[in-house]
Amino acid sequence: MADTVAESAAAPAVLRHAEEVMGTVFSFDVRGGEPGAVRAALEEAIASLHRVNEVFSTYREDSQVSRLVRGELTVEECDPEVAEVLELGAEAERVSDGWFSMRYQGRLDPTGIVKGWAAERAARLVAAAGVNGVSVNGGGDVQLLGVPGPERPWRVGVSDPLRPGGLAAVVSAAGADELAVATSGTAERGAHIVDPRTGRSAVTDLVAVTVVTPQLTWADCWATAAFAMGSREALGWLESLPDVEALLITAGDEVRCTGGLAGRLG
Repeated sequence: MADTVAESAAAPAVLRHAEEVMGTVFSFDVRGGEPGAVRAALEEAIASLHRVNEVFSTYREDSQVSRLVRGELTVEECDPEVAEVLELGAEAERVSDGWFSMRYQGRLDPTGIVKGWAAERAARLVAAAGVNGVSVNGGGDVQLLGVPGPERPWRVGVSDPLRPGGLAAVVSAAGADELAVATSGTAERGAHIVDPRTGRSAVTDLVAVTVVTPQLTWADCWATAAFAMGSREALGWLESLPDVEALLITAGDEVRCTGGLAGRLG
């Protein structure tokens, strides 16, 4: 879970909105831009989230993904976004050597990639309206673009899974035009992450993995895969990925970090 923290002094006009969709809350924090254009872009971004839910929900019998699983549609007959997400998921499976998976109990289930991808896409829709900066927080996973104000970077607080109400770290987007922060763990939703090699809940020494990288689509995937791996294998794998930093917290309250994470804290 993460919360965006932005300085208020000397900041441009602010537009905030929270939208319940996809079983969680997506929070928008938009800075600057022409008000009419920003509101129109925000409405488009919100509509896109609801459309994603209609297309990809595995809980809706009439969603395109549900119909695809039942063989009532082909990928070519679905919206183009379905093929896009499936291609991204296949790439995540390849890079993670199968630790990230789009299958659950033998059935196609792109849930693990859809939320991050949708939040990132929504942020980019708003940014295209000419804003100074935008933060989209989708259920604790955050996509940051631009800046909240002159000389003031976005900052994201990462919740401490072992100390409710406390922070394990604060990530700064200083010097980055785009940055994403995603956390996978058991603190908020219990043992919901599946080990794709057993099909059962992942049993590891970790309670949380936070990944920092430019795009939320990948941050979300890498955090999920790393949690399933366990701390020893995950740390080396995360270190091997370009433009990726991470914070891993074990059940024994041991904190492990990638080598460059310190440069993103503050």
